[in-house]
Amino acid sequence: MKQIHFTVDPQKCVQCNACITDCPRHIISISDGLPWVSPILEANCLECQHCLAVCPTGAVSIFGLKAENSIELSAEKIPSASQMHTLLRGRRSVRQYSTENVPTGMIDDLLATLANTPTGCNDRTLSFAVVDDHNVMQKLRIRVIESIENKIECNELMPDFLSAAVAAYRQQGVDEIFRGAPHLLVVSAAETASTPLQDISLALAYFELLAQCSGLGTTWCGFLKFAVDAAPELRPILGLDPETPFYAMLFGYPAVRYHRTVQRDNAAKIRHVSL
Repeated sequence: MKQIHFTVDPQKCVQCNACITDCPRHIISISDGLPWVSPILEANCLECQHCLAVCPTGAVSIFGLKAENSIELSAEKIPSASQMHTLLRGRRSVRQYSTENVPTGMIDDLLATLANTPTGCNDRTLSFAVVDDHNVMQKLRIRVIESIENKIECNELMPDFLSAAVAAYRQQGVDEIFRGAPHLLVVSAAETASTPLQDISLALAYFELLAQCSGLGTTWCGFLKFAVDAAPELRPILGLDPETPFYAMLFGYPAVRYHRTVQRDNAAKIRHVSL
């Protein structure tokens, strides 16, 4: 039987009922004057920790997690709207990288934060595979190139752009697949997840913004997705089962600096819905 260890400190609880009204599954009620979850309802817990986050006095504990170990949210800790507008307008796909390794500690911190990415139905089936050393990245680069070459030699159907990418690397030393990036993040989700593709895309979008705030460059690596689809034997290298959905992102210290935003405020069509 599932146990969530929902407890309330009676010395801190102000009986505001915030945890009760904000619970998505409506499993919290009042017992003896304090919020309480019946054991028969614990299996319905979404494990979202809303109750922990919404309690104004830090009275709620769940799964053994204490409020004092969470980050307090306040206006000064949240980027301003202006800063977020600038970040989104100024985000660039970086295709020129330094070979310098990003410190492992920084990567670990980014991925720990990334684990907080929302997922459909709070399924939380995301997995992260990271190449954190540029020497390993070079070995992967060669392995992918060789796999595509083998497919071409066997006259297997191959997208023209992959064949061209291999030729560019072999003949000119141009890395169109990995853009010379020293690092790679592969995000995958369980096939059983409610929204696996959306979960993956959202995680990578979060990572992109986190990375760029940390002075790193990023770009979405669609070439790898096509390469793995064409050469499935690459999947085990990335820790992927045959049907596991995934997508990838390149990252590292950029070898280029952008000095201003571009001007795309009118790039999307906007329709105002009226009923």
